[in-house]
Amino acid sequence: MSSLFLKPKVPAFTVPQPPEAMGVILERAKECMVPLEVTEPLDCKQIKGLKLGLSGDHQFYNAALAVSLCRCWLQKTGNWEKKYQNDSNLPDEFMRGLSNAHFSGRAQIVYASTSNSHCSEIVSKNCGELIFYLDGAHSPESMEACAKWFSNAVEIPSKSSFEVQKEDGSSENGHILHKGNTLGQFEKSFKRVDILKILLFNCLDVRNPHILLPRLVNTCASSGVHFSRALFVPNMSKYSKVVSGASVISSDLHGIDLSWQINLQRIWEKITHGKEITVPIEKDFKIDSKEIVPPPEFLNDNAPSGGHSHNCFASSAVIPSLPLAIKWLQDCVKEHPSTRLQVTKTWMVLASYNHLANGGILLSWC
Repeated sequence: MSSLFLKPKVPAFTVPQPPEAMGVILERAKECMVPLEVTEPLDCKQIKGLKLGLSGDHQFYNAALAVSLCRCWLQKTGNWEKKYQNDSNLPDEFMRGLSNAHFSGRAQIVYASTSNSHCSEIVSKNCGELIFYLDGAHSPESMEACAKWFSNAVEIPSKSSFEVQKEDGSSENGHILHKGNTLGQFEKSFKRVDILKILLFNCLDVRNPHILLPRLVNTCASSGVHFSRALFVPNMSKYSKVVSGASVISSDLHGIDLSWQINLQRIWEKITHGKEITVPIEKDFKIDSKEIVPPPEFLNDNAPSGGHSHNCFASSAVIPSLPLAIKWLQDCVKEHPSTRLQVTKTWMVLASYNHLANGGILLSWC
């Protein structure tokens, strides 16, 4: 905490903290003669019922910090009094900024339909055969926030909420459609009843999955949300672009060390089934092997619960690359048109940018 408040007498802002942390912050603020303001989260009355561009209850704290910082700067430069005359209400510019804020890869929803139709620009926020819920949670607290957001987001919303995709492939509030569909197709897909929630997970080995995964699972379960399956992929990917229906997956999978992913799988199986498993570590994959990805029946509720094939168990699997995992999900949806897959993807300092381009998913890894 020694790096806190390096500039004496410069205003600082924080949100409510645990007592131990707040004590240190207050002590450092006093030492550095820093005026410290504890900012309370925005409430619905302050923003007049406006929906924040970034999803999650914790974003009301972040929004409050942003408002406090902007107001402080405007006051310091003498522009607050000129423009807003000390109005206690949030300026319209602030409201627009809060509603339009977008952070790719943070509480982001990507609708990745596998339809071959290119003729429509109608985008549904409600339906789709394959939906990705992306978040970069990397701590127990952020994992819990991610789980709460995901649990809320997968609830079936109103069918009346639609938006038009922009020419550059982007859309409001971080919602992006992969491959255009007609309104009728989306309404048809909304009627599907086979909804599976799948976790696509990775974390760096400096993190503690024994803490992170239970926090995710238990928080979702408290909202009645349960994962049907879990997929574990390596941290790094040699390929950044996956084109729907025409993905070229590298055959060079030799030398990929999956021992950490298998460790994550062991922890997952322990959490979900309450017993230890012993999995042989498979490092040498061949692209023509039928066991490189889970078998088709992997997503079936009546799939065999005993035994495993390579690194695939009844409720979890290790896949040697992210592009391969995404293509497998796309293929599953094509083969099972009555199924909607809701995939939540969490990673630790993994995906820094996500958007759709030329009908494909473009991911940047770091």
